[in-house]
Amino acid sequence: MKVVIPVAGQGTRLRPHTHTVPKAMLHVAGKTIIEYILDEISSVEPDEYVFIIGYLGDKLRAFLEKKIQKPLRFVVQKETLGIAHALREARDYLDDGPFLIVLGDTIFQADLPRIVKKGVSALGVRVVDDPRRFGVVVLDGERVIKLVEKPQTPISTLAIAGVYYISDPELLVKSIDRIVEEDIKTRGEYQLTDALQLMVDAGHEIETFPIEGWYDCGEPAALLETNRSLLARVEEVPKRPGSIIIPPVWIDESAAIQNSIIGPNVSVAGGAILKDSIVRDSIVSEYAAVENLILQSSIIGDRATAHGKPASLSVGDSSQVELT
Repeated sequence: MKVVIPVAGQGTRLRPHTHTVPKAMLHVAGKTIIEYILDEISSVEPDEYVFIIGYLGDKLRAFLEKKIQKPLRFVVQKETLGIAHALREARDYLDDGPFLIVLGDTIFQADLPRIVKKGVSALGVRVVDDPRRFGVVVLDGERVIKLVEKPQTPISTLAIAGVYYISDPELLVKSIDRIVEEDIKTRGEYQLTDALQLMVDAGHEIETFPIEGWYDCGEPAALLETNRSLLARVEEVPKRPGSIIIPPVWIDESAAIQNSIIGPNVSVAGGAILKDSIVRDSIVSEYAAVENLILQSSIIGDRATAHGKPASLSVGDSSQVELT
């Protein structure tokens, strides 16, 4: 099974944290976003991965080459012109059998082995309150008959959740070629949704399957909400002498906690130092240092330092903050 993962986006809504780290490498509840995705994909035992990279792609490539012990392909999308355009850049790797497409910026849970075994093209979907933010599908029974990207007048509440099984790669490539050659864009980009509609129009059968867990990581507030949701599944309570830990909390073994109160809903990555502080509902990234602070609803980036008086912060990588 081949898996194609587009991860070329810049993550602009997560700045300053994505100024120096790709969105997929941001930490949440003990792991990076891309590690959660890879763990879920592992259920179908992929034998090859194709990553479509762009912004800070060298960092992501180096990270993935250490994490994955299977054949890796990397394709550079020089312009972010949409998911369909990204897949067109990778077309040389899409012509030898069915494959999965998984967008590399959203954590999810789904029964992927069942979908792959069935062998019919299928889209992961989830009912949402505001479908205007997503691509949506209209069904006739189990079969997709219409797909629309971010409809301003909602025609369905069934949102496409960024996981796709494609049983006919040749038809997908032809459909993508058509929307690019005919310059068919939606909101200024070549959308995979439009290419899939051409496949439906050509008579190709596409079904849907439920996404059981869908965790948004698109902006700081959503990242913190995802952190809370994932920490709720952590049963072990870490112990640090001299400090109080209020679960749910995840603390890397290499993090140093001194004279602090940590939790609830706090994720502390490797190499971080927390001293004389109270931290709740926050993410503290790798090798960050927090001292003499009361933090709530905060994200502290890799190698950032923050010390001073109580505050709510969103501090980018390699920053230095002193509150007096």
